[in-house]
Amino acid sequence: VSVSDTVLDSRYEDWDWIVGINFWGVVHGTKAFLPHMVERNTGSIVNVSSIFGIIAVPTQGLYNATKFAVRGMTEALRHELEGTGVHVAVVHPGGIDTNIVRNSRHRRSPDGTTDKDASVARFQKAARTTPTQAAETILRGIERREPRILIGADAKLLEKIQRSAPVRYWTILKKALQFVER
Repeated sequence: VSVSDTVLDSRYEDWDWIVGINFWGVVHGTKAFLPHMVERNTGSIVNVSSIFGIIAVPTQGLYNATKFAVRGMTEALRHELEGTGVHVAVVHPGGIDTNIVRNSRHRRSPDGTTDKDASVARFQKAARTTPTQAAETILRGIERREPRILIGADAKLLEKIQRSAPVRYWTILKKALQFVER
């Protein structure tokens, strides 16, 4: 789930809602299955973060916080289970053609507007990966025992930009977005 608002104007009930689903849901799922996998020394824990667990975007601070938390917990777990038969992966989808924006708690977009319909339309235009394609990529990643699974050309590009400019990536992305919107 997502919330689109500034950290300054965000509501505590939105924090509770998004953390409860996006982070605690992952923790509960991991903790439910992990002991059985460790006991059998086999299996895969595959947690879904987001490209927004690699980059942070204005008005996505609540969502970013949960997705960075999923990434951090999953990467720590991977290190803890090194040398065991349990594979641990974190998935970072880019724009997947889902209803996440349509079903979001939308208060404000990165450009400052409050028009949810415009945000939905922008997302639908940018979300080029289908859920089926995403699932196929995840399955390939599990088969290859990849620790990080990036889904979509957009996720791969954004991760490269973040790696090349870890502090300045938003400045670069903001200029690119302004160019695309013209």
